[in-house]
Amino acid sequence: MPNHTLIADNLMKPFLQLVAEDIQQRFGQDLSEIAIVFNNKRPITYLKKYLSEVYGQAIWSPQFFTIQEFFKQATDKTDASALRQFFYLYEIHNELLQQEGREPESPEEFYPIAELILSDFSQLDYELVAVDQIYTELYDTGKIDLEFQHLTPEQQGYIRQFWQSFSMAGHTGVQQRFLQLWKRLPQLYTRFKARLAQEKQTNYPTLYRELAEGRATNQQFIAPYKKVLFVGFNALNRVESTLFKRWQDEGKALFYFDTDAYYVEDTMQEAGLFIRRNISQLVNSLGEAPNVIGQRRDDIHLYAALGRVSQAKLLYQILEKNEQEGKTSAILLADESLLVPLLQSLPAIKVNITTGFPLLQSPLYGLLDLWLTVQDEISWRKKDKLPYPLIESFLSHPLIKIASEQKNSIQKEVLDKQLYEVGLDVLQISSAVIPDFFAPVNEPAALIPTMITMLERLQESTNSEGIALQIDYTLLFEARRVLQQLLLGMDQIGPLNIPFQIGLIRKALMPISAAIEGDPLQGVQIMGLLESRSLNFDHVYILGANEGILPKTTNSPTFLPDNLRRAYGLPILANQDALSAYIFYRHFQYSQSIHLFYNSIVDENSSGEESRFIKQLAFESQFNIVHHTQQQPISFPAREPELVIEKTGKIWDNLYNNYLRDQTSHISATGFTTYLQSPLQFFLKHIAGIKEPPSVSQEFEINNLGSIIHEVMEKIFKPYRGMTDFVATKRLEENIPQIETMVVQEIGHQYHTTYETAADLNSLQRIMLQIASAYIRMYLEYDIEQYQSFRIIELENSEDYYLDFPITVQGKTEYIKIYGIIDRIDEVVTQDGEVKTRIVDYKTGADKVAFKKAKNKADEQSAETVFALTEGTNDINKALIQTLFYTYVFEEKTGLRNLEPHLYVARRMREDGTLFVSKDMGALEGDYLREQKEEFVGFLRKTLEEIFDPAVPFKHKADMHVYPSDPYTLFYRNSVVEGLDENSDE
Repeated sequence: MPNHTLIADNLMKPFLQLVAEDIQQRFGQDLSEIAIVFNNKRPITYLKKYLSEVYGQAIWSPQFFTIQEFFKQATDKTDASALRQFFYLYEIHNELLQQEGREPESPEEFYPIAELILSDFSQLDYELVAVDQIYTELYDTGKIDLEFQHLTPEQQGYIRQFWQSFSMAGHTGVQQRFLQLWKRLPQLYTRFKARLAQEKQTNYPTLYRELAEGRATNQQFIAPYKKVLFVGFNALNRVESTLFKRWQDEGKALFYFDTDAYYVEDTMQEAGLFIRRNISQLVNSLGEAPNVIGQRRDDIHLYAALGRVSQAKLLYQILEKNEQEGKTSAILLADESLLVPLLQSLPAIKVNITTGFPLLQSPLYGLLDLWLTVQDEISWRKKDKLPYPLIESFLSHPLIKIASEQKNSIQKEVLDKQLYEVGLDVLQISSAVIPDFFAPVNEPAALIPTMITMLERLQESTNSEGIALQIDYTLLFEARRVLQQLLLGMDQIGPLNIPFQIGLIRKALMPISAAIEGDPLQGVQIMGLLESRSLNFDHVYILGANEGILPKTTNSPTFLPDNLRRAYGLPILANQDALSAYIFYRHFQYSQSIHLFYNSIVDENSSGEESRFIKQLAFESQFNIVHHTQQQPISFPAREPELVIEKTGKIWDNLYNNYLRDQTSHISATGFTTYLQSPLQFFLKHIAGIKEPPSVSQEFEINNLGSIIHEVMEKIFKPYRGMTDFVATKRLEENIPQIETMVVQEIGHQYHTTYETAADLNSLQRIMLQIASAYIRMYLEYDIEQYQSFRIIELENSEDYYLDFPITVQGKTEYIKIYGIIDRIDEVVTQDGEVKTRIVDYKTGADKVAFKKAKNKADEQSAETVFALTEGTNDINKALIQTLFYTYVFEEKTGLRNLEPHLYVARRMREDGTLFVSKDMGALEGDYLREQKEEFVGFLRKTLEEIFDPAVPFKHKADMHVYPSDPYTLFYRNSVVEGLDENSDE
């Protein structure tokens, strides 16, 4: 815990408590004619609390306002909505273009520009800048001395710098357009203000300027108040500075600034930039700035997290330890996108969240955004097909609640036909909350009403079932309210095309959030850093304290370049830095403990560094920064970089006894190809018994696909096993309607439960159902097309075939037991009447029938010669080797000869066939097949003898491909296996 012994007595009372005590001393019991004004609503609750504690009895309450609510009393005009302001500006701009003989612009073209223009107009109003002057087109720097003699030399220098970098010579088309727009802006500003006045409407920038210039409708609105108290202000614009100074001189206003000498008296401290300006002309009712930060020697805990989300995970542990009865705590989000990870990581504590749960991070926004995307495709672009990912997003969305039968039907048709684009005729939805989701909007004017209707249905469905959290209901309600307002504004304007409306809708939906209200005076308060102005807490936890986030490194887009902004005193990036620094530093005046979290991972979104404010504190203050890291150092034993397992001691004993002497262990075709690909993996898996770790990921479940297909194929052909007569392949058509049912039942068997219909399956199992059904159907249809009839000799689960195979080990003949599990052995009659005996292996992956023979190596390396490679790669053709392995074992055990190995690869069998084929030698059949079978036996013997050769250690083959999902990868990459020396008991 932090050490407070040195300054415990000097820690200041919370800022608002000091304000409450001063109010009591100044005004006594009657506060009814006092107005108290804040920057935001949050501090009002806290000041009321402190006032009740200070007075200890009932009193006449003062009136509380935010600054905008207070200034709003100066006008009787209505507010112009953002959309209304845009269309006023749009109409005026096109009028000016027509006067210049130019073509008018469309709303879509002008909207991004209008946002910048309105933003710049607002700043010019707030800072009382002469609009004509700043927008005057300057053709040469000589006009500066004449036109701007009132500016300081430094300000004139800024303007010269701008025009030196933006000379008139050789302008590009973009520069010319910019200059023309800039020349047009003074008229645009004047006419825009006139239009607002004509419509008896206003906006806050206009109201602010009118107040400062004495032109407001109710200029003396402040007169009824005995005093107006402005509490907790920091960065004042020029209008606020002008009015505050005027009201102070008139004796109407008092000011309470939250200050500390640490950053106020040091002119190099950016945190004190605005406070120093304020107290130079306004009197701080709390007196001189106390010196608290400079005297503190407490610990500040700094946590380096491994990623953004990890910050919230780290906080969980800290909160459990630090939360105490009677103490106030706040989690401040410098990075407000961390709210959702934070909510998922909080321990069981009381919280109050003012920032609100953002619509953008909810399933509702995903659904609304999907609908807008669909409408852009089918209503505007007039497409009659949609990409399947859009359909899948709809079918799987939790708010849609489509009936499983209909969902399966759509998915089945898509998979059966391999539809990358799905026609609207397939999407006839009848059993969902929004059945007409894929219905085109007939008229652009119907877009927003249709969306509002969709929200109403969602709200009814959610509410009627009683399963919605309050947060979901609030988001739906807020989305409807915002769309209703947008619709009202558009009804007064006229029809707009669909893409432009979609842009407006998305922009309107983005700021929506649902407050998760608790008690604002108890429990842990969660808020953005900006919302913490004027508030103080015993324990403070700041998430996202990264450079680039605290402070932000980007400013709002503008048409006014930085040099001109500096010359006219408009906000620049340094102002934002100063405000962020102040909000950050002020928490070090009051809090008993502060915990800062940042993302230490360097990626495209993060520098991996803590905020420079933290570095400044470490360098300049007496705080002790205690560093914590989520990553612990890992040390590896100093071993050889390559893991080599010698066949000595108990390793050799286990190998020899289990496989040769006792024959309790056997080598399968899979184990054989494992050795060919990586002798080290063969050792780890089959000798050391290091099994693959269990997994519940999607990859693990998809691996069951092969088992499901093999089992269903075995059940289909099992009734034909043992028949002496050939059966027409047309009989297999009888099984096709039953495939889905059989797959569903087999999925249940694989997951140790009972499934009767597809409705019983989860979403992943339904995908497996569709894929497995499609593959099995392909296998059966291929047999029907290629062969007249068939006779089943053997199937997978009927019998495992074991064979004692002789090899030479240390000059002595030993027998190793090898075995194969046969998928299917049959006799078929081709369409040409030829009879073939086949061994069939089913594959669901990316196996290929094409292979090539490796060139012979030197005799001493011949045991490592790869028998067959996959065409176009350096990897072994595992499917061919395993199939030849099965063929050899079966032929030796049964005496049956001339088996052809066939590979059923569902993805490619129609194009490539099922016979293995070499680019140089052709299909693996006839004499070529007999030759390769003989060669394979020699290859098999040499490889097995290598496995049992004590002089050849187990090590990984570096040239073999390693799949990302290979669980043994760690052992291939300079890792070690402990306890596997000759004295090991493992």
